[in-house]
Amino acid sequence: MYPRSFVLGILGILLLAAFCCIPLCTSPSSSDGGEGAGPSETQEEAWVEPTTPSVTYNPAGPKPVRLIFIHHSTGENWLTDDNGDLGKTLMQNNYYVSDTNYGWGPSYGPDNTPIGDMTDIGQYWAWFRSPQAPAIMDRVYREDAKNSPYTRFDNSPGGENEIIMIKSCFPNSALQGNANDPVPAIADNPLKGEGSGSEFHTVANAKGIYLDLLEYFKTRPDKLFIIVTAPPLSDGKYANNARAFNEWLTNDYLNGYSGKNVYVYDFYNVMTSNGGSSTINDAGREGGNHHRIVNGRVQHKVESGMMGIKNTAAYASGWDDDHPTSAGSQKATTEFVPYLNYVYAQWKAGK
Repeated sequence: MYPRSFVLGILGILLLAAFCCIPLCTSPSSSDGGEGAGPSETQEEAWVEPTTPSVTYNPAGPKPVRLIFIHHSTGENWLTDDNGDLGKTLMQNNYYVSDTNYGWGPSYGPDNTPIGDMTDIGQYWAWFRSPQAPAIMDRVYREDAKNSPYTRFDNSPGGENEIIMIKSCFPNSALQGNANDPVPAIADNPLKGEGSGSEFHTVANAKGIYLDLLEYFKTRPDKLFIIVTAPPLSDGKYANNARAFNEWLTNDYLNGYSGKNVYVYDFYNVMTSNGGSSTINDAGREGGNHHRIVNGRVQHKVESGMMGIKNTAAYASGWDDDHPTSAGSQKATTEFVPYLNYVYAQWKAGK
């Protein structure tokens, strides 16, 4: 027989070990997002904070530049850690990033739609030119929240957002009409406030919307506006129109604009070539379609191969899903961030 004290000691050790094991042996609940998670009605809308810890910027160093990105799902994927990594990469380049998403902001129109739900080309008229635009943009400039899962600095540098990025999603590449149709005056433009599913979502009307936005942009030379073109579709029905429109937006839109505070980044073009498949990108390659900085200069390259210029999605996530894969989003990050650094420096220098 063992002494009673010895037996009690062994029992105590076993009980302590069992207690410590409990958290490790418990099946993950739905809130954990583990393999044991059951379906959830809100699962598609939920997002999880990145595992990479936030970083506190050095107050003694250069003050981070405040940037806000107005977007929907493709923009969210682009920002997200371990997907497009844009948010984290911008932080590493000393930007303090905030963003809007579905459900954000003041209500608009008779249906009281959250303005964050409205990011189609025609709907940007509501943000910048409608009677409610002053209140909407005041909120945009002050916004410092995250609405997507990405890593950023823990503490805000204060002040207003200095860079405003806007992007529409891939349905906006289904531009109807003829590429060379005349642009209507804004008073007669039926696309104002309308979504991409409208019969009025045409090349000419979309041009008219963007031209009218310049009337607002020129009133805010203290802000840098970055227009990010909508990504391409896999369906080729309107692909030539999408290419023509984005070539115009990138190369001709700012002709005659006296301000120096607007730039267009051709995300559409970047998403039309890959490294052999939708899961391999061609960032850093000489060939392919790009919008990037090469040897200190902006390169906007549209390559024509044996089959002509590719105008459809090169990074579609599936046969029925035109959201870019992480490979595509990471190509965009690789090319966009140096581009942003370049144009921000140009703007600050008044060039």
